[in-house]
Amino acid sequence: MVSLDIVRARALEGVAHGFFGRGGGLSTGAVAGLNCGTGSGDDPNIVEANRRLAADAILPGTPIASVYQIHSPTAVIVTEALPYDERAQADALVTDRPGLLLGVVTADCAPILMADRQSGVAAAVHAGWRGATAGVTDQAIAAMLTLGAKVENISAAIGPCLARASFEVGHEFAEQLVADDPANERFFSEGPRDTPHFDLEAYLIARLAAAGVRKIEAAGLDTYELENRFYSYRRATHRNEPTYGRQISLIGLSG
Repeated sequence: MVSLDIVRARALEGVAHGFFGRGGGLSTGAVAGLNCGTGSGDDPNIVEANRRLAADAILPGTPIASVYQIHSPTAVIVTEALPYDERAQADALVTDRPGLLLGVVTADCAPILMADRQSGVAAAVHAGWRGATAGVTDQAIAAMLTLGAKVENISAAIGPCLARASFEVGHEFAEQLVADDPANERFFSEGPRDTPHFDLEAYLIARLAAAGVRKIEAAGLDTYELENRFYSYRRATHRNEPTYGRQISLIGLSG
């Protein structure tokens, strides 16, 4: 029996979901563990087997719908799990179909899972700094509303991601975001190298709250620091490693 590392959110209690770590998978080498990213150079059959392990831990036998992630604000409504080469280019998926898992993969970017239990609508979001600041959460919520969700009934959970202490950014990015809204200054602090550090998690909490979401939970887990639990693009880059794995986050509506 494979033991998987699954982070669950109280905010999504009663909804089938999970933010997966790297523990318990079949991959070896630099991506050892539950690598669910097809772009990692890992054996595609092993990646698919890892994804199946994850899916069966949430809703056994249920297919995973995913998108080709491009760090955009684009959200799409999905009704079925398409083959990889037919997936939409987007960074958020929304559905009202039971028996379908929505999945996003991350390696420092923030995975966000959302649901309106009353209306039977769910969403999975991939939010790096580009998608977050461009409004991917806003578009995901808008798509949920078109399927009958009510924003006051939406619960949102932000999974493991790069924390402020590990998220060094350029001065230009910080200056632009503060210029767009001076209130954004609260999401930055000065790092040890006199460069800004960005609090992606806090920024996303603020975006979700501004959109009207009332129940928001954040995991508070740093993918960079927690090497034994999570993959990290930035950590792999700093170490000049040849590749890096991706963890998967899933949410689905049971039939």
